[in-house]
Amino acid sequence: MVARRLGGNPSGTATFMRSWLLIEQPGPWSADVLEETLDSAFPAESRAMLDELRTTHGLRVLLIRRPGRHSREPIQARRTVFAGYGEPGNRWLERFEINDLRDLATLDLSKVVDGHGGLGEQVDGPLFLVCTHGTKDMCCAVLGRPLAATLDTNHPGHTWEVSHVGGDRWAGNLLVVPDGFLHGQLDPDEAARVAKAALSQQVEPDHLRGRTTVGSSWSQHAEVAVRQRYSHMHGLDDVLTVYERPLREDPGSDVWVVRVSALGQLFDVTVRYQTVPLAGAGSRCSALVAPRGYVTESIRLV
Repeated sequence: MVARRLGGNPSGTATFMRSWLLIEQPGPWSADVLEETLDSAFPAESRAMLDELRTTHGLRVLLIRRPGRHSREPIQARRTVFAGYGEPGNRWLERFEINDLRDLATLDLSKVVDGHGGLGEQVDGPLFLVCTHGTKDMCCAVLGRPLAATLDTNHPGHTWEVSHVGGDRWAGNLLVVPDGFLHGQLDPDEAARVAKAALSQQVEPDHLRGRTTVGSSWSQHAEVAVRQRYSHMHGLDDVLTVYERPLREDPGSDVWVVRVSALGQLFDVTVRYQTVPLAGAGSRCSALVAPRGYVTESIRLV
């Protein structure tokens, strides 16, 4: 894991996601398989509405498939679909099946982004979604497949391979749904610890990229910093952002203060963004990756 060896810190890098539509798509995936799938499922008007929900309401549409080898045989029509919502206090996950991709266009996805659901049967326990989208970035396949295999052995039925979740440089990436926590730079043993914690409705803070329902990287990092500082704060909602502000009245400030509520206490976390340039930086597994990211300057009890 080049990013880890060069000092890269995944904290504060989680992709923003408030809700999910997870569509089973077996077989090999091209680099653009998600958009190709949605183009075939949604007519133009419905597609425009879907893209609006994706862009402005935090709906993340992802493809999923069972872990293992993926043949090029014809894809069976019947597919599993999950819908879920991840805001604290209202996390849920539902499952249903469709006979044709075009059935997706009949769904009232506004129920999902509004946190109401009602599209399928309730699912107990989290799903473990491992990014293995190798045609998007080979790191995801090389580092993700061993995670998916391990988790599928330990938690069959709860583990799926998933299309691009963002942040290939942090592979192996593991998204826990509907908890809404994205973890990166994991090896199989670390992924197993993440899953064990999630099954107890807890969060493993090591290699945590952030809570996906937080749209700000500053706040994501601050929440992770508090969890890592205080080892007893493992509950899903033990650490929540109250507000954030730049340290100086400068929109481009590289230092922000985030107020965090944690088990009845308030902390002000001062976070700095730093960049250390490196020649040859890139996202591929074989490339050098600049050790840039968010660092904690202080955590102060208010």
